[in-house]
Amino acid sequence: MHLLPRLCRNIVRNIAANGNSNRTGRQLPWAGNEPLDHGRYRRVSGLRLGLIEALRQLYPEQRFLELVHRLDRDTSGLILVAKKRAALKALHEQLRSKKVDKRYLALVKGAWPARKQHVIAALEKTTLQSGERMVRESLEGKPSRTEYSVLERFAGASLVEARPLTGRTHQIRVHCQLAGHPILGDVKYGLDADNAQAKRMGVSRLFLHAHRLNFELEGKTYRLEAPLPAALESVLDSYRKTPMKNQVGS
Repeated sequence: MHLLPRLCRNIVRNIAANGNSNRTGRQLPWAGNEPLDHGRYRRVSGLRLGLIEALRQLYPEQRFLELVHRLDRDTSGLILVAKKRAALKALHEQLRSKKVDKRYLALVKGAWPARKQHVIAALEKTTLQSGERMVRESLEGKPSRTEYSVLERFAGASLVEARPLTGRTHQIRVHCQLAGHPILGDVKYGLDADNAQAKRMGVSRLFLHAHRLNFELEGKTYRLEAPLPAALESVLDSYRKTPMKNQVGS
């Protein structure tokens, strides 16, 4: 299997110049470091296309291109695209059997307890009267589990790594909300007051980033990483530089 370049917000200008890679342990450039609305629309040559449709327009010589997995529209980071049907089937099977190791970085409200290493909940999709899609905990929902570890603490916030063991819609975001530590910048599951405070620290979008993806395929081990985009790194710098006792949200 080959790995196509990941796309950033502008799907035309930000495609990596050095196309495919078979190498393991390689940190790929342009790994989706801006939120990507791959399920909806991006403009390519005046057309409104989804991610996979845009890729097919940009790489017409590729006979087979399919998304292996998806990200929420406001989440940045790694997206995997298969160029062979056999690779797609093999990776889907690994996802179902939880053999693909996916890790996300999230900046959450408050002090995430070190002892809280996982969140388990039954999640159900629902649609509000406005038509907005939401996910909530429900006895009729599907089981879901996410493992968490604290990477760094600030006054009023914690940087955590999330490892989803199931793939429910909005899973990490809802689990953070249920844990009492919503992701900063999350207008859907967070609180307006928390987001307003975080905005003063530079949070202008959902602070959720798919930063690591490990899997094996055709006898090779792939370890992919996408560094935080500059805007999110800048947020962390602001939290680190601000004295704890004076920090917004403390």
